[in-house]
Order: sequence, then structure tokens, then C-alpha cells
Amino acid sequence: MSLLFASGYLHASEETLLIEKFQQGQYSKRGADSCLMCHKKNETVMALFDGVHGDLHSSSPMAQLQCEACHGPQGKHKGKNQPMITFGDNGNVSAELQSSVCLSCHQDSQRMAWHDTLHSDDQSCLSCHQIHTGQDPVLNRAAEVAMCSQCHREQKLDLNKRSSHPLTTPTQSGSMTCSDCHSAHGSMTDGSLKQVSINDTCYQCHAEKRGPLLWEHEPVVDNCTSCHNPHGSVNDAMLERRAPMLCQSCHASDGHASRAYGDDDSAFTGGQSCMNCHGSIHGSNHPAGKQLLR
Repeated sequence: MSLLFASGYLHASEETLLIEKFQQGQYSKRGADSCLMCHKKNETVMALFDGVHGDLHSSSPMAQLQCEACHGPQGKHKGKNQPMITFGDNGNVSAELQSSVCLSCHQDSQRMAWHDTLHSDDQSCLSCHQIHTGQDPVLNRAAEVAMCSQCHREQKLDLNKRSSHPLTTPTQSGSMTCSDCHSAHGSMTDGSLKQVSINDTCYQCHAEKRGPLLWEHEPVVDNCTSCHNPHGSVNDAMLERRAPMLCQSCHASDGHASRAYGDDDSAFTGGQSCMNCHGSIHGSNHPAGKQLLR
């Protein structure tokens, strides 16, 4: 029996051995000094001491069991007689086990839903984060969108369409990143949203659309994505379709709204189309605004 990984085949017996080493707890009395006898010439290894995980004077792993806090007890590893846990896409244990090591310290309210997110199915913490570094790149807002779009290709295409949110990237300055709406570590809502619903997420910036309103537009109350694609669109205001076709998806048999696009009616086909008249499309508080005219 074997488990397939990017780097080749990992025998289940080896993963079992690593788990047993944790249970036996045969840690080195010399801590990191034992490890650095062989690994101190590796720049990636030594970069750990530039970051918080390598701080010897805090509650970090290095201040406790040092290298072995994450990579497991040394046991008989000296001389490579036994494996140690390695992390990342080429790691020698499953993504679930890799993440379990991180969660032994990082188990807090922000990560309590990690096991319910799609990321936990085949990704480990090290798929996005870097530990042996002074500054984890994904924590830089300018690098965040590029990291997420490596996997979320469909959203990456939408983000580069004509109408999209002002995102911060290495090549442009904006006011938003993916984590302003989504929690990469999971949440109790669809799409790992930080708020309880899509609309509540949108209202964090678009508070003027929240209401309460005297005359409400049912699609707006139900779901902002009934009309908008929040990741981007070729249409103005990130609309799924341009008016009047968007409006006709609900109002196709409603009087003049059923008129085919292209009819000789400048108010229907020119300018803002339906919004030439129905300007308060998100809802109205005007006593005469039943048709969302004002």
C-alpha cells in the first residue's frame, strides 16, 4: 500500500513511523544544536531565525522544542537513519498531517472552521505560507491576490475584466484583497465569506444599499450576485449581463419590459436602458417610488 505525492511514492509505513516518533517523544537534549550540525549551511534553514518562528525569546516553537517542535522528535534520525517530517507540496506526509502540526499552536477562533473549508481537502498550511523566512510573503497584501489566483484561475480571469474591484497587486495600488471578503482558513458560510451572507459582505463597503427601504427590489434583498459578479465582469458595475437583458431575465413578460432589444425606443436601448427611468434600482424611500423610479 502506498500514497502518491508530487515527489513520488510515500509508503504508508513511513508515515506511520513518523506518527509513532511523535508519540514516543524521543527529543534531542541538544535541540537545534543537533540539527544545525548538518543543516547550518542551508540558507533556507537558517532563514528561520529571521522570523517569529525562530525567535528564542517568545512562545514560538524555537523557544520550546526548537526544530523538533514541527519536524518531530529526532529519535534515531542522526545520520539519516530515520526520516523527519518535511513540509510543502513535496512533503513526506499528507497535507492533513502537515496542517495538524501547525494547528497544534495556531488553534484559535480564526481557524476553528479550517476542517470544513475546501482548502483542507488537498492543501496544507505550507501550500500558501512560508515559515523559514523573515516575512511570510502571503501576509503582504500586495502578494495575496497572486497567491490565491494560482489555484482560483476562473476568478483570476474575472479580476482582469473591464469592471472589477480595486485590488492591490504588485503592479497596481488598490484598496482591496481577497481576504477582505473571504477567510482562507474557512468560515461557517458558503464561499468561506467572513460575514454571515453575501449581502452582508457587500454591505461592509456598500452600506447605502443596506436599507431599510420603503420600496425594495426583491433580487437585491435576496442576493447581490443575482445581478453582479463580485470578481469582475465585462459589463459596467460588474453586472452579469447588460440591461435590458439582465432586467428581462425576471421581467420578460411584464408590459413594455418584454419588448425585444433593438426596438426603436431610445429610452429602452440607449444610455442606461431601463435605468433611464428606474434609477433607484436598489430600492427607494420616495412615497412615489413603487416602480423604483425615484
